[in-house]
Amino acid sequence: MTRIVPHFVGGSPVEPTGGRLADVFDPSTGAVQARVPLATADEVRAVIDVAEEAQPGWAATNPQKRARVLLRFVDLVHRDMDDLARLLSREHGKTFDDAKGDIQRGIEVIEFCIGAPHLLKGEFSTGVGSDIDVYSLRQPLGVVAAITPFNFPAMIPLWKAGPALAAGNAVVLKPSERDPSVPVRLAELFIEAGLPAGVLNVVHGDKEAVDTLLTDDRIRAVGFVGSTPIAEYIYSTAAAHGKRAQCFGGAKNHMIVMPDADLDGVADALIGSGYGSAGERCMAISVAVPVGQETADALAAKLSERVAQLRVGPSLADDVDYGPLVSRAAVERVEGYIQQGVDEGAVLLADGRGFTVPGHEEGFYLGPTLFDHVTTDMAIYREEIFGPVLVIARAADYEEALAMASDHEYGNGVAIFTRDGDTARDFITRVQVGMVGVNVPIPVPIAYYTFGGWKKSGFGDLNQHGADAFRFYTKTKTVTSRWPSGTLRQAQAPSEGASFVIPTMH
Repeated sequence: MTRIVPHFVGGSPVEPTGGRLADVFDPSTGAVQARVPLATADEVRAVIDVAEEAQPGWAATNPQKRARVLLRFVDLVHRDMDDLARLLSREHGKTFDDAKGDIQRGIEVIEFCIGAPHLLKGEFSTGVGSDIDVYSLRQPLGVVAAITPFNFPAMIPLWKAGPALAAGNAVVLKPSERDPSVPVRLAELFIEAGLPAGVLNVVHGDKEAVDTLLTDDRIRAVGFVGSTPIAEYIYSTAAAHGKRAQCFGGAKNHMIVMPDADLDGVADALIGSGYGSAGERCMAISVAVPVGQETADALAAKLSERVAQLRVGPSLADDVDYGPLVSRAAVERVEGYIQQGVDEGAVLLADGRGFTVPGHEEGFYLGPTLFDHVTTDMAIYREEIFGPVLVIARAADYEEALAMASDHEYGNGVAIFTRDGDTARDFITRVQVGMVGVNVPIPVPIAYYTFGGWKKSGFGDLNQHGADAFRFYTKTKTVTSRWPSGTLRQAQAPSEGASFVIPTMH
């Protein structure tokens, strides 16, 4: 009998009542390994009921005690790391080691959130006027929603849930229906760590579930990561219903390669950042921009040599560089882009279409693909492919390379490889992209800095993790108080009546 992935509500697994189910595949074999329920609007509203009831008690728990729950949770995840990674790998298709990295990057944000008592401190000013003090409080929003993508089924849920829970909110998590098991398991570990039942709930679903979260008045904020069209939809719909929204979309990350760069190091960096996790990363480098013809020719040769040596196979195999894509539809989509690149005149140096793994012929595999002489008007340059496809878009000089990264409609991440500090400093200052790497191919900030792109890669004023996350998941209350002492009261002149002038500190 095929396993059903349950919802997780009120501290326990909950079987679906709505009747609609979706298949969860093993991307390495193409076989159905589980089924996941797609919640109805009524089911989602029932989950919000549970979260709304649990949230006040959690908010009343002091921040230090909330942090201790997170501390115990980190220990439990490390205890179960290998099991979680295997589960993630089987449903997503990324390799075992990459799956462990997915989990670890999420845990690093939880570790940062253990410092919540400090991050939630307000401000205090004494004696701003006669016997008047002013101070601020950071208070939780209430019930918040997280809608997370398939490509990081552990990291992104933890990036959302960690700061929201640490700040005293209750969370309704709607993970991707393509790989739903790890989010449920993480919720179980939170309960084991001491999180009260109902504070973190996992509900599976599709657009019906998402729209219910976006329109229910009890959801005070929505965090999302996914494609840009959906990010725009969620941001605008949430805002129209009076909610805070933090939505992150697509990317087309460039790596600028200056003539003075170490090309062997550059080639290795591009191979790892472009083809790791089959290119299914929003921070994958998908555009190499060598400056000058000599640099471009040498880099293309080095990349071609390395691409030919890449090993593709089942996600849990010991000797593969990357595994399958998440679905058959994803393979077909990427193959369509490859054909479009050929039709538009790009030079195909390596063609990954039709790739099969012996013994796993029904798996969702795509070989590494490399294009050269790609121009900025081509679809494979403009659009996010989200697969193991790297394109070389040559620039005549530094200014052209800078403009390519800055003028693209996406502004998630960018990197520059150079030995020259002046060039790097100029690039950092002028490039119009949210996250920048200098001789670092995937510039994902550490947990105590914020993660977020510009332009069509990000919607909302506050980024993920770091201090921004606590600003997003709290509201500020400012108090002005006056407590005159008995002596001062006696010395005060009689009241001069009502004042109709705005109060000042004059």
